[in-house]
Amino acid sequence: MMLPMSTVFLPPQFKATDTRWALTLMREHPLAQLISVDEQGAPFVTPLPLHIGQEAPDLVLLGHCSRGNSHWRLLQANSQAWVVFMGPQAYMSPSVYPDLARVPTWSYLTVHCKVVASLIDDVAAKDALLKQLIGDHEPAYAQQWRGLGQDYQHKMLAGIVGFELKVIELECKLKLNQHRPEAHEAMHRAYSQGSEQERALALWMRRLGLVSPDHTDGAEA
Repeated sequence: MMLPMSTVFLPPQFKATDTRWALTLMREHPLAQLISVDEQGAPFVTPLPLHIGQEAPDLVLLGHCSRGNSHWRLLQANSQAWVVFMGPQAYMSPSVYPDLARVPTWSYLTVHCKVVASLIDDVAAKDALLKQLIGDHEPAYAQQWRGLGQDYQHKMLAGIVGFELKVIELECKLKLNQHRPEAHEAMHRAYSQGSEQERALALWMRRLGLVSPDHTDGAEA
């Protein structure tokens, strides 16, 4: 079954055309939703961390799932799939506007990738894949993994199936009210003083130049 070319409503003011923003978002929020279509045509979704294995000339993502998870069999039957990364998100109050004729909305950052999957079941290749994920999240654990012994390592590796996901289409949506500059200062001020998610959105507002890059309102993002 062929997947559609687009899965996200993407008004032009929220479309990120610079891929560095998508790569930054994927690295900072590596837990993605891998989405395939099952035999009945229904979506099958697995949350899992992904590693950016290659950026150029083609973007490649690496990951794995439990052998008991039938998702790898779906990838074997139909190599096309979608990957969705979700970044920080938070409510946006209409109080950020200078006028009252406004409604609440939600700010969020997301990356949607259409991918073609290749399975990885060679022991050495899976071990190399795991070491890349360890390097992303806990480099010090590599020494403990090596100390577990080959028998234990092979048992653990036999329990997973790896995959390489070649990205053939990417859409990055950064919904931060870019088209309403009159609200940016108040919006940034509110987010800078809010929750962890809100502070992360305030940081992205500075990254994207919606407010001054050194403008923190006394709060750390």
